[in-house]
Amino acid sequence: MSTFTVTREAIATTLETVANIGVVHRFERYAKNSKDMRAFYQWQSEIRGWFIRRETSGETSRNLGSGVEIIRWQVRGLMSLNDAAQSELTFDDLIESVRDAVRADETLGGAVDGTVLPANGEAGIQVIDSGPAMFANTLVHACRLRLNTVRYY
Repeated sequence: MSTFTVTREAIATTLETVANIGVVHRFERYAKNSKDMRAFYQWQSEIRGWFIRRETSGETSRNLGSGVEIIRWQVRGLMSLNDAAQSELTFDDLIESVRDAVRADETLGGAVDGTVLPANGEAGIQVIDSGPAMFANTLVHACRLRLNTVRYY
């Protein structure tokens, strides 16, 4: 198994430690129709699911004979929107729980050397955006999170 695959699995495993996270996919799922798409992200009686996708990867030499690989991951979350139940608050709590889970184990179980960018110190999960969206003909909360993983070699 490649280090890339091990890292993706470690991110998913970390997400799955979050209580009531819903369904966690190792990749973005697709379907030809809304019903099948909804089914991929169905958890109990609502949409509540996450997926992981690589955005970028690159490597640089730190000094002679040593290098660093940085992979930028996108983590997307979806949850049914229910205004009467104040679901935005629940979704925000899930996002913060994901951030806490990564912060608690920045090596993702030893899969990477860390989640801190050496150039600027950015660490852990970054919330890029969060808000209402339409998904499979359903109103949902959606978020886009970023996670950088760093491996020295």
